Amino acid sequence: MDILRIKIFIFGLIASSVFTIPPVSIRDITTIKGMQANQIIGYGLVIGLNGTGDSKGTFFTANSIANLLAHFGIYVDKTKMRVKNVAAVLVTAELSPFSRQGSRISVDMSSIGDCKDLSGGILIQTPLLGPDGIVYAIAQGPVSLGGTGKVKNPTVCKIPDGAVVERDVVSEIFKNKKISLFLNSPSFKTASSIAQAINIAFGDIAKAADPSLVEIETPDEFKDNPVSFISMIQSLQVKPDQQARVVINEKTGTIVMGEDIKISPVAISHGNLSLVIEEEEKERRENVIYLKEGISIKDIIQSLNAIGTTPSDLIAILQALKAAGALFAEIVVM
Repeated sequence: MDILRIKIFIFGLIASSVFTIPPVSIRDITTIKGMQANQIIGYGLVIGLNGTGDSKGTFFTANSIANLLAHFGIYVDKTKMRVKNVAAVLVTAELSPFSRQGSRISVDMSSIGDCKDLSGGILIQTPLLGPDGIVYAIAQGPVSLGGTGKVKNPTVCKIPDGAVVERDVVSEIFKNKKISLFLNSPSFKTASSIAQAINIAFGDIAKAADPSLVEIETPDEFKDNPVSFISMIQSLQVKPDQQARVVINEKTGTIVMGEDIKISPVAISHGNLSLVIEEEEKERRENVIYLKEGISIKDIIQSLNAIGTTPSDLIAILQALKAAGALFAEIVVM
């Protein structure tokens, strides 16, 4: 009961802040075409494990060790190898836009055999390839499981700044005069507001192509200085559209919503509890809540909370309101 009251208080504050949306920078609600991260991946070996590596039955680990040793002129019978101090892993990373040769990036790795624990190991030189098959970075170094307490999953780890970028990441955003902005949350109103703000600042150079895309023509005076132009575009502020939405986390019982979401007349029964919304508010009876037409979802939650409704029941009632067509908002269940 106390937990539910706390959560109602918290998202009541959130709702109040959401009700009046402050202006935000264009950079916070859009992504520039060509500025996306690039995923790279590689296969490698973690060595130096204290008997927690792959078992003899993990044949690909034995094959990898044999191939590695052969590279140094050492030839072994892989069928007789014991690999408990070695583990095969997949290494993944993201190259940020405009990554340059010689810069460092962090890598994540996961065991793909039956290794029990990667702690204390060292990843040996591992090429990381892009979807085009080209090596973009080389990873190597001691693994880190993170934290000082007991690790929940010791077969997943990382190496902070553990890879060196070997090839520049080339972006195409400066190759032509057009700049495309992708909205993080598509909206006709927000796209129109972004285009309008840009046109007020720079003239008629932007148009909202659809709810998720705003196209911008670079003015002639910024042809030789596109970085400055993009910086100014991103600094412009707009008021984004707010979609009526109720976000529910079923695991924690947390609900976040906008304060202005209205409810139409409806009668719902859930277990031994009844909720009635009609033109005139009536005196509450046992296990029956009467609320007046036109109230907000915040009022309903406060009323249900006052009689000790559990989080699971509260979530079920909100979902029933939506199914009955009385809740005019999108419900997002996490």
